[in-house]
Amino acid sequence: MTDASLPAVPSLARRFGALLLDWMLCVLVAGLFARPMVDAWAPVVVLIAEYTFFVGLFGQTPGMRLAKITCLGEQTGQPVGLLRGAVRGILLALVLPALPLDAERRGLHDRITGTLIRPAV
Repeated sequence: MTDASLPAVPSLARRFGALLLDWMLCVLVAGLFARPMVDAWAPVVVLIAEYTFFVGLFGQTPGMRLAKITCLGEQTGQPVGLLRGAVRGILLALVLPALPLDAERRGLHDRITGTLIRPAV
C-alpha cells in the first residue's frame, strides 16, 4: 500500500483499538505500584503520563504505533510537546471531550490541543 492510498483520517475502529491497547498497557503498568481493579485512579494516572511522554515527544503511544496511527500538531505536523501531550491525556481521561466528533473525526480533546490523528508513515 502506497502513502497516497492511505486514508486521510484513520477509522474510529483503528483509533479505539489503539486506545484499548494503551489502556491494557496502563493497567499492567499500574499493577506495579497499585491494585488497578481496586485503585481505579492508578491506570488513569498512567494513561495521562503515557500520553504526556509518548504523544508529547514522539507523536504516538505504543498502542498508536501498533495501530499505525500518529497524533501530531495540526499546524506543524510535529509532536506537540509535553504540556499539550499532558492536556490531551487529561482530556482523554475525562472521556466526554473525546465523544463529540467533527467532520475529520476530531474530538474536543484534539481541537483543544490542536492535534490531528493521521496514518503513520
